[in-house]
Amino acid sequence: MQPGTKNNRLSRAVSNIKPSGIRRFFDLAANMEDCISLGVGEPDFVTPWNVREASMAALEQGYTSYTSNAGMFELRAAISEYMHERFNVGYDPKEEIIVTVGASEAIDLAVRATVDPGDEVLVVTPAFVSYEPLVTLSGAVPVPVPADASTDFKLAKERLEAAITDRSRAIILSFPNNPTGAVMNDIELQAIAEVAEAHDLLVFSDEIYAELSYDTAHTAFSALEHMRDRTVLISGFSKAFAMTGWRLGFVCAPPDITQAMLKIHQYSLMCAPTQAQHGALEALRNGRDVVEKMTNSYRARRNYIVHALNEAGLSCRFPGGSFYAFPSVEATGMDDETFAEQLLVEEKVAVVPGSVFGKGGEGHVRCSYATSMTALQTATARIEAFVHRHAR
Repeated sequence: MQPGTKNNRLSRAVSNIKPSGIRRFFDLAANMEDCISLGVGEPDFVTPWNVREASMAALEQGYTSYTSNAGMFELRAAISEYMHERFNVGYDPKEEIIVTVGASEAIDLAVRATVDPGDEVLVVTPAFVSYEPLVTLSGAVPVPVPADASTDFKLAKERLEAAITDRSRAIILSFPNNPTGAVMNDIELQAIAEVAEAHDLLVFSDEIYAELSYDTAHTAFSALEHMRDRTVLISGFSKAFAMTGWRLGFVCAPPDITQAMLKIHQYSLMCAPTQAQHGALEALRNGRDVVEKMTNSYRARRNYIVHALNEAGLSCRFPGGSFYAFPSVEATGMDDETFAEQLLVEEKVAVVPGSVFGKGGEGHVRCSYATSMTALQTATARIEAFVHRHAR
């Protein structure tokens, strides 16, 4: 049966969605001996001990029941305090914060709670691979807005304005960005905020990498002038606190939006795991120093890999945040998918083609430097040998 053909078992929407391009390369690398993977966006640190201990203590003490649908109030209060202290934006823990099963669920809830079938959602690309499929599953139409190498992977106001139609409902953006590592400062973001206000658009701002900003302080989109009431801020504990497997995120938004999101959340997932919530509470209360140490380690690795990739002949900008380098593969004459496949076969190094992240990513590959320095040194030496062998 051809892709997209309706049968009596699967929905058209699901049939038309492609599997994750990231997962494909991760699975190939997992079955290859002596392979170094720079593919998956996951910290190489273990969750801090005090966080693990708090979760185990909660289990031992019998905290095994459901929490409130919105999450433990103590955790929501800690998130509120954290957002105010770190990013200068306040949220009411009673009505404006929901603890979710990862930031991915928060993105899904935000779209489904606010967008109707036929609406258009502007997706700033390159972008995390779930954004466009989640828009499609809601019945809305994703409209890519490329933030490519010509704009240093930042969103240009003019490009956003050119993509807006009378059906535009919302914008999904993420800075620091996955996969490019691009960061936008408060002045650059304010220009985007003015467009959102002028066209009455909601903004879904995925700020999961907020703590991993290396050179400038992170600006929360909702902290910008006039933006708090139209922003759905999405974050979580996976990246900064090395808690990917805990599947814990949160969303901050005006009460009408959070209450709509809560309806979907309570029917689909009930609440986030109780023990994970206890761990997250400890992370917010006593984990900031560990976050700083991990960030400093990522900064050192960033400096190394960008220099090494440029020395290897792949032009690569310095990412301002996240833990990804996004070099161009133009020097080899290959497209990004061919480059990634041949590099894996010939040198046993796994990277992700930039094109899987949408428009703006073509001709680049994503290299995660959330791995040991030893692995990075070996991987970049292999990449250099590969590039020299295939350079035009």
